[in-house]
Amino acid sequence: MNAPCGRAVHDLPAFFGGDWSLRRVISDPDGAGLGEFEGSARFTPDEDVLRYEERGTLRLGDYRGPASRALRYHVTGPGQAHVYFDYGDFFHALDLREGHCRAEHPCRDDLYRGEFGVVDHDTWWQRWVVSGPTKNHVLYTEFSREAALSTSEGTT
Repeated sequence: MNAPCGRAVHDLPAFFGGDWSLRRVISDPDGAGLGEFEGSARFTPDEDVLRYEERGTLRLGDYRGPASRALRYHVTGPGQAHVYFDYGDFFHALDLREGHCRAEHPCRDDLYRGEFGVVDHDTWWQRWVVSGPTKNHVLYTEFSREAALSTSEGTT
């Protein structure tokens, strides 16, 4: 399900900066579809922070409607960041210097296990496997750079 990855990123603001379209598939651990999210995302630089905001339409169970989320990527070094929720709590570390990264985030009694992969300058993905007493699902998101803003900067 994951696309090939391994394209190194050394300049996160150059790579992430701009507008992306995204599609997220929500499934149970066996792969049965539970829902999906389609929309757009934008990374906006603000000093050493990349502000991430996504907006789109969520279909999950009987719900179909707007959804959004915001994160802050605090750049900590070449290809690296600490990611925080918009309300300030730490989410996970990110290191894309080799084009691939794994992360974990405990959420009360549940555990989020994340994986990130950079396919090329215009494509990347993330996969979160969520397990625990209250949650048991997989979130797989593919990001594609908006074509009008595509450049070849940001990866080496």
